[in-house]
Amino acid sequence: MTPSVLFVCVKNAGKSQMAAALMKHIAGDSVEVHSAGTEPGTVVNELSARVLAEVGLDITDQIPKAVDPHILETVDLVVTLGRQAVVDQPGTRIVNWDTDEPSRRGIDGVERMRLVRDDIAARTRQLAAELTQMG
Repeated sequence: MTPSVLFVCVKNAGKSQMAAALMKHIAGDSVEVHSAGTEPGTVVNELSARVLAEVGLDITDQIPKAVDPHILETVDLVVTLGRQAVVDQPGTRIVNWDTDEPSRRGIDGVERMRLVRDDIAARTRQLAAELTQMG
């Protein structure tokens, strides 16, 4: 059976979209990938889309969406990105990635987003290896 993961952040506009795109790129069809937000925004973050485009990934067609209760009940793993997104689903494995926040170090704009992307990419590569060993 194909392992599945749901990436969740607050707006589903930046970090969770990046994690989902990176996981799809890294794992291909060997992992079922979903993303959602606890309070979804209306459009994908422009800087997130730009820094993913730099590594050949396009998320400009993605639309932020809310957490789907059915997906939440059926996925093998939920990954929350950052401390603000909280998911409570008894019986579901939930891990939090307290991702790098360069703005705390005075790094903003596209430079900040590149560092966030690289942090998420490294974590995603490790998770892809773990999930594909499960499947």
